[in-house]
Amino acid sequence: MVAGRPPKYKTSKELQTAITDYFANGVAKKLYIVGKGDNAKEMEIEVPTITGLAWHLGFESRQSFYDYEKQRKFTYTIKRARLFIEKHYEELLQTGNIAGAIFALKNFGWKDTQLLESSGPDGGPIENKWTVEIVDADDNA
Repeated sequence: MVAGRPPKYKTSKELQTAITDYFANGVAKKLYIVGKGDNAKEMEIEVPTITGLAWHLGFESRQSFYDYEKQRKFTYTIKRARLFIEKHYEELLQTGNIAGAIFALKNFGWKDTQLLESSGPDGGPIENKWTVEIVDADDNA
């Protein structure tokens, strides 16, 4: 890929070759401390990202990468690459260092929802009670 020029992949196979190269040679690695105290260990973990993939493929923005996905011949190839990155973030949820993974997964369309249920006494319906006080205007004078 020539720097400064938008990618011109002719076939999905050509694009897949470039994607495979990113996952084999272009993924950034980060040093993480896993565990606590005497059990702490340093681990180098690969951190594939959409931005890293788009940059490696020669796109000038993530949006250009997503726009390329709209071309029918590249849809499946790009969706598979995105799914691989999403899989990585999902696996990070198991490591205990989850804040960044949660943020990334939300960008993949995942939702963090809470279900709140309310009930009255003994699990019955909620009861609203209203009290109205009528005050004689002459009593306030």
